[in-house]
Amino acid sequence: MEEAREVRTTCPYCGVGCGVLAAIAADGKTTVRGDPEHPANFGRLCSKGSALGETLGLDGRLLHPKIGGRQASWDEALDLVAAKFSQAIAEHGPDSVAFYVSGQLLTEDYYVANKLMKGFIGSANIDTNSRLCMASSVAGHRRAFGEDIVPGVYEDFDCADLIVLTGSNTAWCHPVLYQRMLAARRERGTRIVVIDPRRTATADECDLHLALDPGTDVLLFNGLLAHLVQGGKIDADFIRESTTGFDAAAALATADAPSIARVAKGCGLTVADVQAFYDLFAGTERTVTVYSQGVNQSAHGTDKVNAIINCHLATGRIGKPGMGPFSVTGQPNAMGGREVGGLANQLAAHMDFADQSAIDRVARFWNAPDTARRAGLKAVDMFQAVADGRIKALWIMGTNPAVSMPDASRVRAAMSKCDFVVVSDVARTDTTRYADVLLPAAAWGEKDGTVTNSERRISRQTPFLPLPGEAKADWRIICEVAARMGFGDAFAHRTPAEIFREHAALSAFENDGGRLFDLGGVADLSDADYAGFAPRHWPAPNRDEQQIRLFADGRFPTPDGRARFVPVRQEATAFTVDADYPLALNTGRLRDQWHTMTRTGNVPRLMANAPEPAVDLNPADAAAHHLKDGDLAHLSTRFGFVRARVRVSEAQRRGQAFMPMHWSGQFAARAAAGLLSSPVTDPHSGQPELKHVPARIVRENTGWAGVLITRRDLRPTGFVHWSRLAVEGGWVYELTGTEPPDQGILLARKLLGVQRQDQLLEYVDRRGLAYRAAAIDESGAMAEALLVAAPDQLPMRDWLVSLLATREPLSAADRRALLSGRSPVPMPAIGRVVCSCFHVGANQIASAVAAGCDSLEAIGSTLRAGTNCGSCRSEIRAIIDARHVQAAE
Repeated sequence: MEEAREVRTTCPYCGVGCGVLAAIAADGKTTVRGDPEHPANFGRLCSKGSALGETLGLDGRLLHPKIGGRQASWDEALDLVAAKFSQAIAEHGPDSVAFYVSGQLLTEDYYVANKLMKGFIGSANIDTNSRLCMASSVAGHRRAFGEDIVPGVYEDFDCADLIVLTGSNTAWCHPVLYQRMLAARRERGTRIVVIDPRRTATADECDLHLALDPGTDVLLFNGLLAHLVQGGKIDADFIRESTTGFDAAAALATADAPSIARVAKGCGLTVADVQAFYDLFAGTERTVTVYSQGVNQSAHGTDKVNAIINCHLATGRIGKPGMGPFSVTGQPNAMGGREVGGLANQLAAHMDFADQSAIDRVARFWNAPDTARRAGLKAVDMFQAVADGRIKALWIMGTNPAVSMPDASRVRAAMSKCDFVVVSDVARTDTTRYADVLLPAAAWGEKDGTVTNSERRISRQTPFLPLPGEAKADWRIICEVAARMGFGDAFAHRTPAEIFREHAALSAFENDGGRLFDLGGVADLSDADYAGFAPRHWPAPNRDEQQIRLFADGRFPTPDGRARFVPVRQEATAFTVDADYPLALNTGRLRDQWHTMTRTGNVPRLMANAPEPAVDLNPADAAAHHLKDGDLAHLSTRFGFVRARVRVSEAQRRGQAFMPMHWSGQFAARAAAGLLSSPVTDPHSGQPELKHVPARIVRENTGWAGVLITRRDLRPTGFVHWSRLAVEGGWVYELTGTEPPDQGILLARKLLGVQRQDQLLEYVDRRGLAYRAAAIDESGAMAEALLVAAPDQLPMRDWLVSLLATREPLSAADRRALLSGRSPVPMPAIGRVVCSCFHVGANQIASAVAAGCDSLEAIGSTLRAGTNCGSCRSEIRAIIDARHVQAAE
């Protein structure tokens, strides 16, 4: 038995880049906690990060290469990949192949993938799922600053007097940063403004919430720029000495938003709220504007980014403590991918295809005369090229486009008819079913490399687990394919440290300071220094120097050293709601889930808060469409349809709907938001519109409902709708059909997995409208239970679910009670889980409130709920407020 140890690493979820301490016990069990010394989080973790230790099992892992579904050797699989890509290039040219990669890759993985495609295959057809989340920020930064630069750092949240959160549900998506903002609010009076069509958890603890109409951000910020100009609140010296283009941008903003009344009407806001926001911004020098997917994921996302940046440039509020525009990223290494050129329209090291000398520079550094000379296909265009046959061979790395891409049905059809598809991943996904060759990759805890967070801070992901089965690191897989394609000398990397050194050296190569991205100071790290690499910001042109905030000197990486104002105007949305599609559909993240749930969907406590796919509707819209809370709805757009439960919520504005992005075919039947999303893209960034898609909704007329409680991992078929929930000891499957109950019983019974040695207890009511069954295994424990009834008639199942976890032999009383679904001994139910960090349910919180805990602090002291990441605080407050209202009545 090995000795217990603790390893310092970095969380693999969002772009906050939290430090993690992974403790590996002598028996091999791993637990995690926040690293108190990491400057991104100082020991805090969100609910997902806190549960990382529960994601390390091998159930569902890809452990061996496969060709056409059969297990194969690595040599056979890699030989085939290299041969098929080489054949396509020889017959159809380098642009006939493509890589679609991921912000889940480490920088070293990303670097060699980009080097292989752009440098040696000779095409720029490598794009990334970061195109779906951060591309508009990249384009906006490059237009304004000349380079993809986030100028600020997290410390700015501590010293800002005003934080504007626009298009960012920070409380759920970046909770560690949000708690930092709330601390500033408590301790120094920092004001928080939230700009979001929905009333999210973030808006519950702000000073002003602007619930603007979707897509009207440019109008709002153009109005702000005009207000600043008209009120004399601009920094004329900074504008004159450090920028260009101010007059044109100010003139267009004033024409677009001539008055606060015009802005209020165009954005669907009150004049008073717009005036309050403008006055706060104008009167507060230390202002940070934080923006994320609500700004980026738009057909006009780049203009939204530049409208925000224009306001900061006009006031000179950039690069100084507590001020600046701040893009927060959604993936752990979106920034690292941008550094190495992971986007199809970028070269490595922040160099650009528009600069011929940059292309020549990269080609000379790599000794790659066939380096690509023009930008490649961005994600949406790439899959269109797959669909029409221009791309013959496609390699997908660490991402799930069958779920996450817009117009996902078209993407699935494209992959199904592509000549050759390779997928390298850690687990089975909706995308892996399209793979001709499936390659098992390393997962978090096994990976070795670096990531860069939203504040340009590079941290190590350090391995602490052995590679399972035959899994390999992504960089090694790529290098082995490159060698088989004849490029072995350029890809003879033996360690990720070697790749990092090359990446850093390229950033400094012929860099006279014109490019701020410069890691020259760490280009000669020893292997030991790399292993112990401490988190640090870039630029790092010298070993002992790192630049924290950028642009404080008023100089920018443009040819003339000046920032550029970009004139923008409010444009109409790509599609407008009408009588056929009367709802504006918005998609986004949930608090406890990650992307398509490959990791988080298997963790019971992360599934407990939102256990099945749902669509949020305003009460008035629900009534208008004859829907009530809990109904199964058929939601459709011009691009496809899904089914989801209705959740009636006052947080939704009338005429709008919200659906989470996470559910895949691994966890529900036809519930992927990508099936609804529009493939219309921003003309500058190529980022698709995911926040405003006209939709319609109708009630699905279900005839029966069922629940299967089982230890087995299933993918049911033949049902109108199903979803599944991970619980301790197994899974709970919700089943629904349009058939009469007696037919539903016949369908559901086919799912029973009774073994020959199991004892089956059954009950069918005499009218054939309800069915209950339970299987008892040879040890006397419950192995499975199935309940079927008319909609809304299913019995409670909490006790039956608890029996899966215990796996203890049932008493005689328990056996008699099985088919009732009720414990023979009273068992209080905790209710829907509110606090995932400490598994605290709504019933427990309500009981504590009834007993006198009438504040967030009191609940935290009694139950610990809300005391870790804080992302459940708004729900706890709602329970407290509801109890107060009830008591007052």
